[in-house]
Amino acid sequence: MATSIIRAVCPHDCPDTCALLVTVQDGVATEVRGDPDHPTTAGVLCTKVARYAERTYHKSRLLSPMKRIGKKGEGKFAPISWDEAITTIALRLHSISARGGDAAQAILPYSYAGTMGLVQGESMAMRFFHKLGASRLERTICSTAGGEGYKYTIGARIGTDVEQTEHAKLILIWGGNPIASNLHFWMWAQQAKRNGAKLIAIDPYRSLTAEKCHQHIALLPGTDAALALGLMHVLIAENLVDQDYLDRYTEGFEQLRVRVAEWPPQRVAATCGISVDEVLQLARDYGATAQRGEATLIRINYGVQRTHGGGMAVRNVACLPALVGSWRHAAGGILLSSSDAFPKDRATLERPDLLAGRTPRSINMVTIGDDLLRAASPEFGPKIEALIVYNSNPVAVAPESDKVAQGFAREDLFTVVLEHFQTDTADYADILLPATTQLEHVDIHSTYGHLYMMANNPAIAPLGQAKPNTEIFRMLAARMGFVEPCFQDSDDAIAAQAFRTDDARVAGPYWDQLKQRGWQKMVMPNAPFAHGGFPTVSGKCALYSQPMADAGFDPLPAYTAPHESVASNPELAAHYPLAMISPPARNFLNSTFVNVQSLRATEGEPHLDMHPADAAARSIAQDDRVRIFNDRGSFVCRVRITDKARPGLVVGLSVWWKKYAADGKNANQLTSQRLTDMGRGPTFYDVLVEVEKV
Repeated sequence: MATSIIRAVCPHDCPDTCALLVTVQDGVATEVRGDPDHPTTAGVLCTKVARYAERTYHKSRLLSPMKRIGKKGEGKFAPISWDEAITTIALRLHSISARGGDAAQAILPYSYAGTMGLVQGESMAMRFFHKLGASRLERTICSTAGGEGYKYTIGARIGTDVEQTEHAKLILIWGGNPIASNLHFWMWAQQAKRNGAKLIAIDPYRSLTAEKCHQHIALLPGTDAALALGLMHVLIAENLVDQDYLDRYTEGFEQLRVRVAEWPPQRVAATCGISVDEVLQLARDYGATAQRGEATLIRINYGVQRTHGGGMAVRNVACLPALVGSWRHAAGGILLSSSDAFPKDRATLERPDLLAGRTPRSINMVTIGDDLLRAASPEFGPKIEALIVYNSNPVAVAPESDKVAQGFAREDLFTVVLEHFQTDTADYADILLPATTQLEHVDIHSTYGHLYMMANNPAIAPLGQAKPNTEIFRMLAARMGFVEPCFQDSDDAIAAQAFRTDDARVAGPYWDQLKQRGWQKMVMPNAPFAHGGFPTVSGKCALYSQPMADAGFDPLPAYTAPHESVASNPELAAHYPLAMISPPARNFLNSTFVNVQSLRATEGEPHLDMHPADAAARSIAQDDRVRIFNDRGSFVCRVRITDKARPGLVVGLSVWWKKYAADGKNANQLTSQRLTDMGRGPTFYDVLVEVEKV
C-alpha cells in the first residue's frame, strides 16, 4: 500500500493547537498522532484529537447537501444536489437584500471557533457577508471580557512563552483546568513541579488539575477580582513589591495603593468565601518567591471572565506580575492568551472594504435568543430573516437555550447550516450543507497558547460531497454575481495572506516553507516586558488606566459583584440559593466530539456535582436523578455527591448535545443572556439555581 505522512494541525478551540502527523494509506487516514518534534506538542495528543480519524470517518458524517422535509427541530431531511442548494440559498438571500436600504441586515452570519483556522474560519465567509452588507456578528462568546481587561493593563494579549513554564518556581493556575483543556501547559507545569515549583489552583471547583496541585483555593464564583485586590493589599502592606520595577515600568502605583487599602484580608475572605489565612499565605508565597529572585507565573484561563465582573477580574490579576517584578524573568509574568503575538492581516483576509462605506448593525452572539425573537424596530433594525451558521452549534452552546430554540423554530426564518454532523442546531436548518473536516482541506493557524504559526495540509480527499467552507462561500458569491477578484482566491492564496510579511515577527514570505515544515515560531523576546516596553499608550503597565477612564470604566482595579449571588441579589438567592458553573467536560471540546461514541461512553451521561451538605439539606442521595432549575428553565440529570464542589456550588460539566440528554436539555437552559462588565461577553458562570430530587 502507498503510505504517506501529512503535516496537519488540530483546528479546535484549545490553546495547545497541536501539530499533527496523519498517516495515510491508499488515500485513507489511518492514524493521527502528535508531532514529536514540535516543542509544545511533543508527540502527545489529548484523547479527543487522538481519535480524530474516528470522527472524520464517523458513520453519521454529513456527505451530501440536504433540505428540510419536516418541522423545524425534527431533523428530517432529504438529499439534494449542490446546484439546487446553492441556487436556493442565493435566491433567498437576493430576495432579501434586493429590497434595498438596510434590508441586507436581515441576514446574519453566526459562527465561532468550530475551527480556529484563518482560512476556513473568517476569510472567504467574511468577504461574502461584507459584500452582501449583512449584519455583523459580535463574536464574544468566549474571551472578549478578559481580553479587554488584559489589554487595558498590559496593552495586548501577549504574555509568558509557555515553553518557559518549567523554569517557574510558583505557578498559580487561576480559573482553568489544563488537564482537560490545556494539556500541554500542564505537561510544562508538571516539569516545573519536578524542578521544585509549587502549584496552586484557584477555582471554585476541585477539578482534575486542582486535585494534583499542592494547594486548592476554592473561592466563590465571580469573586476573583476581590481576591486579586486582597493579594495586592498584602503585597503592598508587607513590602513584598519590587519598587524599582514599579517606579520604572508602571503607572498609577500610588493611586493603586489607596484603592487596595480598602481590601484587607478580612473583607476579601468574606467576599470570596475563603479563610483569611488563605489570602495572607497566597500573597506571601507570591511575593516572597519573587523576592528570592525566582519566577512566579500566573496561568489565567477563561473561566475567570464568565461573570458580570469578568473583565475587571482579569485586569486585576494582570496587575500582579508588575507589583512583584515577575516580568523580569522569562518564566515569570502571566499568560491569558498569545493571540496578539501574531501579526494577522485581518483586512486582507476579511476585506471590510467590500462594505463600500456601509455600516451594518452588530448583533451579539450571546443574545441570539432574544434577537431572533425581536420584531423590526427603529432601534433594532430589520427583523432577522436569514441565518447562516458555520463553525458553531448555537442551539446547544448559546445561553438561555429555550429562547434560542424558540427563535430557530420560527417558520419564517431561513436557516442554512454548514456542518460535519447533524447537531442540535442542524436539526433546525432549511438547507444543510456538508463541510470538510481538518483532514480534508487547507488551513493556517495562529494560536492563543503558544507562539507557533501552524500549517494544515489536506491528508485525504473530501468524503462524499463535502466541501470546504471557503468553497461553499465562493459558490454562493458566484451565484450572487459577486465579481471581485478576491472571491477567486484559492485556499493556498488566502493562507499566504494570513500574516503581514513585512512584520519582523514573521520575517518575510512564509507559506511555502510552513507547508513543508508544519510550524514556525514567531520571533519574540523570551521575557517580553523585562524592561518595560508594554504595548500600552504610555509603554508602561497600566495600574491606573486613562483609556479605561475615557471609556467610562473605573481606571483602577475594582470589584464588580456577580449579577446573581447571595451577596448581590439576596431576594433572588432566597428562591435559588445555589451557584452553578458549567465548565468543559474532559472528553468534549465545547460541543464538539459529543457524538463520538467512544468519548461519550467515557464521559457517561449528563451529571451534576453537588456538595454532601447541600445534598443532605435536600434529601438527595448519590446517583439520584435531580432537576436543576431557575426562572429561565430547567434540566434533569444524575447527581454525583462529592466535595469537589464547594458548599453552595453545583457543577454541571458541559456542553452536552441536547439530543443525547434524557430530557433533551442541557445546562444552557439556565444560563443568562446578561453581558459582562466589558467586552460584551457571556456570563455563563453567573447563575443561581435550585436543585430538587425528581
